Amino acid sequence: MKTEGCNKFVHLQPQNNNTMSLLTVGTVAFDTIETPYGKAERVVGGACTYISWAASYFTDKINLVSIVGDDFPQEEIKALHQRGVNTDGLEIVEGKKSFFWAGKYHDNMNQRDTITTDLNVLADFDPQLPNSYKESEFLMLGNLTPEIQLQVLNQMKTRPKLVVMDTMNFWMDIALDALHKVISRVDVITINDEEARQLSGEHALVTAAEKIHQMGPKIVIIKKGEHGALLFNEGRIFSAPALPLARVFDPTGAGDTFAGGFIGFLAGQDDLSFDNLKRAIIYGSTMASFCVEEFSIEKLKNLTEQEIHNRAEKFIEISRVSL
Repeated sequence: MKTEGCNKFVHLQPQNNNTMSLLTVGTVAFDTIETPYGKAERVVGGACTYISWAASYFTDKINLVSIVGDDFPQEEIKALHQRGVNTDGLEIVEGKKSFFWAGKYHDNMNQRDTITTDLNVLADFDPQLPNSYKESEFLMLGNLTPEIQLQVLNQMKTRPKLVVMDTMNFWMDIALDALHKVISRVDVITINDEEARQLSGEHALVTAAEKIHQMGPKIVIIKKGEHGALLFNEGRIFSAPALPLARVFDPTGAGDTFAGGFIGFLAGQDDLSFDNLKRAIIYGSTMASFCVEEFSIEKLKNLTEQEIHNRAEKFIEISRVSL
């Protein structure tokens, strides 16, 4: 295998309206988060929320599918609309509460304890895609039960150009057979290094990626937190650096933000070449680096294209070398 670099940047949202439609499925929720830098009570969270906000900087054709209770703020839904997110697939259940998670991070921020998980409306989530969603050209399956991910896949009228999935070790523990069914039908899987080892049964990440390729995905992305990310595709490897930050304020949603930046960039460019996959990894990492600098989605709400480009350039600069 050969390892390659990335050194070309493009406009985030093309002006020729050639961006592809993106369907994203996942949770929209409330979080209470405690880190060494403070505590945030009942702030907006959820995989679909982070994915949609990150993707919105690269494409304005986003179709969201999720479920909330009537306690979810209308102003947050309006903010998504203003970012080009179609919420026709957001089910609002009257008299019920939204999914809620509370967690506390350790001093090193790499470990956290779950304090509370209240499924609430998520316990009865039965996603039904609006007809206008069923021909979306890009699909992001957020971290949900494999059965729900399959249900969404089965409702698509045509196979998207690219299907990306996120998952976690919890589903490997309790729903491995269903998880394998989803994995066999996607183009890209994003998981962290320990999850890749568990899923493949291999310790070396190169070997783990090869085993996962055999399960179906032609593209495997292994996230390594503060050590960057690895992209594996058809015998080629790209290693993206992590940007050293002075302070990681809140890691919640960083992986979802990475996924949103990654698939949003690809949908915006409609280019699935290996070079563009590398750029998408850099921009996904860029968006995740912004996410962790504040609680919840606050940092993602007020970025500019110039800020995103400047941060992406820093990712490249720290890994550039002349021989």
